[in-house]
Amino acid sequence: MAVSTASMPATAESRNLWLHTRTFDLRFVTLSVILVAGPYLVYLLLLNMGALLAPLTNALGTTTDDLSRNFVNASVALLVGGPHMYATWTRTGLDRDFAAKHRKFLLAGLIIPVIVTTLALFNLPLLLTIFFFWASIHVLHQIIYITSMYNQRQKSGPQFNLSLFSRLSDYAVILTALYPLAAWKIANNQFAIGNNNLSEMVNQVLGIVGLSTGPWMWMLAGGAFAIALTVWIAKSLAEYRAGTLHGPKTLFIGVTVTASFFVPALGNLDTAFQGMNVWHSFQYLALTWMLINLRARQGGLKNSPFVEKMAVDNKAARRYYAFNIGLTIADVGLALVIFLVLWQVVGFSFDAAFDRGYYIAVLSFLWMHYYQDHFLFVHPEVIEGKSLA
Repeated sequence: MAVSTASMPATAESRNLWLHTRTFDLRFVTLSVILVAGPYLVYLLLLNMGALLAPLTNALGTTTDDLSRNFVNASVALLVGGPHMYATWTRTGLDRDFAAKHRKFLLAGLIIPVIVTTLALFNLPLLLTIFFFWASIHVLHQIIYITSMYNQRQKSGPQFNLSLFSRLSDYAVILTALYPLAAWKIANNQFAIGNNNLSEMVNQVLGIVGLSTGPWMWMLAGGAFAIALTVWIAKSLAEYRAGTLHGPKTLFIGVTVTASFFVPALGNLDTAFQGMNVWHSFQYLALTWMLINLRARQGGLKNSPFVEKMAVDNKAARRYYAFNIGLTIADVGLALVIFLVLWQVVGFSFDAAFDRGYYIAVLSFLWMHYYQDHFLFVHPEVIEGKSLA
């Protein structure tokens, strides 16, 4: 994995294993896992308010379930989902040095909105199938990215003993945890996102290579996870006994694997995965600001004063969030325009128009965010020195 170095002089005080500080890591990276439950709890609360919501659902021609689901989706997109995907641009397109060096890479990503719009209008199940798998890969890639940064911090610690086997066992348990229960739902024709049953689309895709959905899917996914989890636990115990266990990283992987494994068991997968999205986005916003703050302190953003103003100190973090909220509100406006055109002009039903308007506006920018992050995640910043206050 290629690594770009952005470090500060190491001191005795800085020789710890946290990415930033203990408080920062626990609050924004690890223990913020409690956010995963939020969207689903709100969804259940709204379902129990069906009688109170009846006049609104009747007026809109929808159901309490769909209204609750769409409310959760829109709220998550506004508060964290949208801001986190625009935050990427503070490290790419708005960073003049990056944009000049990787112009063709950025321009190639502009084809993504065309693909998203075409699929949303003509094959929404295929769009959502691609979205789910790409989203899951992206979330897992971010987890590996954070794990890699923890590994780089360990290199400056007093007990560095990170073998290839140790790294691979971490990555294996991360990459396999999400899929056993998801594969079970696909195999039993229960994998639905909103009103779209993606199990059928997966079956069609598998049919291209002569396969079909069935028990083999969850058996394969479950077996892979069981092996990876067993190896990771054994490896962690061996490191603990040897006094070389990376505590912050192990805690982070432990809560991540637990959340990843159980989230697909929830009933409404659309809302369930929004829980993972909230946590993922919250992490991303904090980590992205931390990294541009690091660059600003080292003078790396002199050619990008707009980004530098959002990163110079902790107070600037408010401008950073406000900027990303502003772009999110603009995207919500775009989604509303598309929704109204599809509903009132084209003639889609309320729910069909809402879903397509939402997915066209959101996924166009979200997929560009995925595209750019796959580059950024394989070029992690190395935090070798004192964590920034």
